[in-house]
Amino acid sequence: MSEVPELSPEVRAALRAGRPVVALESTIISHGLPRPGNLAAARSFEEQLTAAGVTPATIAVVDGVARAGLSAAELGRIALDESVIKVSSRDLPLAMAAGRTAGTTVAATSVLAARAGIRVFATGGLGGVHRGHAESLDESADLTVLARTPVTVVSAGVKSILDIPATLERLETLGIAVVGYRTGRFPAFYLTDSGQPLDWRIDSPEQAAAVMAARDQLGETSALLVANPLPEAAQLDPAVHDQVLSEALKAADEAGVRGKAVTPFLLAHMQQATAGASVAVNLEVARGNIALAALIATAWSARAGQP
Repeated sequence: MSEVPELSPEVRAALRAGRPVVALESTIISHGLPRPGNLAAARSFEEQLTAAGVTPATIAVVDGVARAGLSAAELGRIALDESVIKVSSRDLPLAMAAGRTAGTTVAATSVLAARAGIRVFATGGLGGVHRGHAESLDESADLTVLARTPVTVVSAGVKSILDIPATLERLETLGIAVVGYRTGRFPAFYLTDSGQPLDWRIDSPEQAAAVMAARDQLGETSALLVANPLPEAAQLDPAVHDQVLSEALKAADEAGVRGKAVTPFLLAHMQQATAGASVAVNLEVARGNIALAALIATAWSARAGQP
């Protein structure tokens, strides 16, 4: 049987040589950013890693084959083909068996990265517990998957449209370690500070690598979440954010939007109401997390290569 995921020659060579590799999710390309700018963004994410001396491993499913590391043509297809679907971890075997092409969520990307032996994964924001969870029981699969997947995830916390205190409680219950990068506060994607405190912080990529090594010694099988906030100057204006989010939540309620449809509805509303400013912040979030993930992967590679 073929390997899962199938590695590109560049990713395979880097892993064999112990060079740093960072996994990138593909739903930000297929469903998170507007076309056609999403393709330019995807290329820039990979170029950013390459310039930092790190091998990019964008993960996706192409014609039923799970891949870690995409060709230029495959990256273009994920970005521009409107038939590309979005898959979480539970959907992976279904998409593979059906020969579909799909962008992978945080959950699906984490699973495939861990199988490939890629230790560091950069994303924008993690999924979490949705507002009104007590009635809907709506919670992202990202949380339960990361509870059993040993990968270091760099993200700007979770999107502010979620129930952040409840998400942090679930992260604790599931045994997913959360550490702030140069902060003692949990970020909220568009916003630098969610108002929620964190128990642990680190101040260097080397400290992150040390935590990864200690987790390996203990045989930890859950994820490490490195919460990397936007600089305050780059965040969405908090007053604008709060007003737009309140309007979006009201619009979703009045339209009867429920379940999986809530998140894309709210994000689309925010994009329109902020005249695209939320998309610009989304890109800043991704670039900042990729930059930190590159540093952590490099520190991990150096540590792992020590006798």
